[in-house]
Amino acid sequence: MNRRLTAGNTAALSRCYLFKQLEPEKLDELLAFSRLQRFAAKDVVFLKGDPGDSLYAIVSGRVGITTTSEGGKEIFLNILGPGEVFGEIALLDGKKRTAGARALDPAELLRVDQADFLPFLERNPKLSIRLMRILCERIRWTSDIIEDTIFLDIPHRLAKRLLTLVHQYGKPTREGITIDIKLSQENLGQMLGVTRESVNKGIRALEAQGIIVHEHGSISIRDVALLERLVRLPQEA
Repeated sequence: MNRRLTAGNTAALSRCYLFKQLEPEKLDELLAFSRLQRFAAKDVVFLKGDPGDSLYAIVSGRVGITTTSEGGKEIFLNILGPGEVFGEIALLDGKKRTAGARALDPAELLRVDQADFLPFLERNPKLSIRLMRILCERIRWTSDIIEDTIFLDIPHRLAKRLLTLVHQYGKPTREGITIDIKLSQENLGQMLGVTRESVNKGIRALEAQGIIVHEHGSISIRDVALLERLVRLPQEA
């Protein structure tokens, strides 16, 4: 086993959706050919178009999944946290990375190389089924992004993304449910594919309705039910 892996690291990986049903000896086998890598905030893990030669599992920290246009415009597709995996698509088909990844804060990632992981999958068919479920989730996520871009205006797209972030990172506070991650208006704009100014306008509109509080870069949801209602409005119209 990689000596840099601590008992806490191993425990974190045993809670990972992909690996948590592995028997202890199988998890030890996996860790034996894996490497723990540390990244500082803003460090690039890989770029879109890089060789897809490895899978990553997040032990600690957060990773932003991004895509970049030919003109250099970057869009956040997703934000992943401990227990989640990424890089599985290119690893399985052997083609180039379909998106980039970079650490949003100090992160520890377990890297599993393709040459080791594919034979391990063949020996553990139940793991293959769990990986297929992750791929299905990715497809659903991508479909949602496409549909939102086509059918929803910016205020409703912003409301829907805030609701998703609340479910993922919500923490009860005096202000309501606070999104417990550092996320600038520029970051939100990148996630929605719009300008920071558009996000600022949308945030001010939600504040005026008493749905959110935005202070010092932190966003708190005062009324989650009202935010959910706002997200459903286009479907009910």
